[in-house]
Amino acid sequence: MDALVNRIAARCLARGLRVGVAESCTGGLVAAALTEAPGASAWFAGGVVSYADAVKIAVLGVSAEALERHGAVSAETARAMAAGARRLLGVDVAVSVTGLAGPAGDEVHPVGTVVVGVASSAGTVAEERHFTGSRAEVRAQACAAALAALDAALEA
Repeated sequence: MDALVNRIAARCLARGLRVGVAESCTGGLVAAALTEAPGASAWFAGGVVSYADAVKIAVLGVSAEALERHGAVSAETARAMAAGARRLLGVDVAVSVTGLAGPAGDEVHPVGTVVVGVASSAGTVAEERHFTGSRAEVRAQACAAALAALDAALEA
């Protein structure tokens, strides 16, 4: 993961970009990974851990209707979280991650269902992923997926 974070840092510095995060199921792992890079304050603005839906609504501006209609683990919510973080933090690119790390899931979203969103000047996108393993393993995989999505957005 160090190489990936270093590449994100280099891309941000080369292009004068700042990034931010909005996290739910990862609980700050993405922000922690990004801030492992020395000098991260030059390109990483910060993040929001919006574990509760009320925080997604009040801080990130996710609509209560979208949460009720699509749920917290959805492309709609991931896109809204990323867009909200981009706006709130005043960054060029924001990544979001929301999902079910366990121990419980449901018929629609089993444990390991994670949605990663990215908001940038190119638009806002989201991708659903499915991971396996323990709660810690799912969270680690979700963090890695969010970092990969951020890297890909910076490559474009």
